[in-house]
Amino acid sequence: MDFIDYYQTLGIAKNATQDEIKKAYRKLARKYHPDLNPNDKDSEQKFKQINEANEVLSNPENRKKYDQYGKDWQHAEAYEQAKANQQQQQRNYQNNYTYSNTGDFGNEDYSDFFEQMFGGSRGGFGRSNNRQTKFRGEDFHATMQISLREAYTTHKKTFNFNGKDIRITIPAGIADHQKIKLKAYGGAGVNGGPNGDLYIEFNIINDTDFNRVGNDLHKTVNIDLYTAILGGDVTVTSFDSKVKLTIKPETENDTKVRLKGKGFPIYKKDNQFGDLILTIKVMMPKNLSEKEKELFTELSKMNSK
Repeated sequence: MDFIDYYQTLGIAKNATQDEIKKAYRKLARKYHPDLNPNDKDSEQKFKQINEANEVLSNPENRKKYDQYGKDWQHAEAYEQAKANQQQQQRNYQNNYTYSNTGDFGNEDYSDFFEQMFGGSRGGFGRSNNRQTKFRGEDFHATMQISLREAYTTHKKTFNFNGKDIRITIPAGIADHQKIKLKAYGGAGVNGGPNGDLYIEFNIINDTDFNRVGNDLHKTVNIDLYTAILGGDVTVTSFDSKVKLTIKPETENDTKVRLKGKGFPIYKKDNQFGDLILTIKVMMPKNLSEKEKELFTELSKMNSK
């Protein structure tokens, strides 16, 4: 995994205070929030990086580990435990034998150490210590494709992963590229350590004529010229029902109408929905009869007086 400079991500100094971290995070989160940058993949990626940096640096304990171990900070506890075990082994040897080559763990580069612990090919300390120290299993990652209509409702889904049938409940309102964690469904732990986790990323395919932006839905509604001029009622299909929409007289093309609470479900918030935003498109009449042309001509003359 490449090293990510969380301080650089938030644009702060390494000695920044918690208030400075919070202030920088809020400023950047507002700037790159997906609701303010719909369909902007770069902003979405930036928003994820900002959140990741904030989660680490806003937690004093995690920040201390990150400052000391860099990209391997999440394995800091395992490192400290393994280091203590090795030092204890050295003391035991020194009490009983003449000891000449310690292979001092403390002088070893962190990356070399983690390579040995988590699958590296070197021998020595890594092999002997694995018999005594418990290690957490590897995290697995998978993707799942669902339709926008499926994402609208809470539903169950069964899938096969590594030969196992896994049944999960997908909450309504799940977002495209959102990940959920299935605890302990990852790789098996080593020496009795806990299993890793399974992360599922959702790819949502739009099978509707709605455009989803955050929790809001957008849709175009076509009306004829006469309704646009005189006003009237039209029936609009929302995601799960039909809605009667009253068009005001003299409605202009591209007028937007917001139907509150008729949008997409808000993730894990019962009975809360975004809005449905309708864009009114006025359709011009075609294939006019001679009589209609006469009437429009008459209207034109009246309007020019």
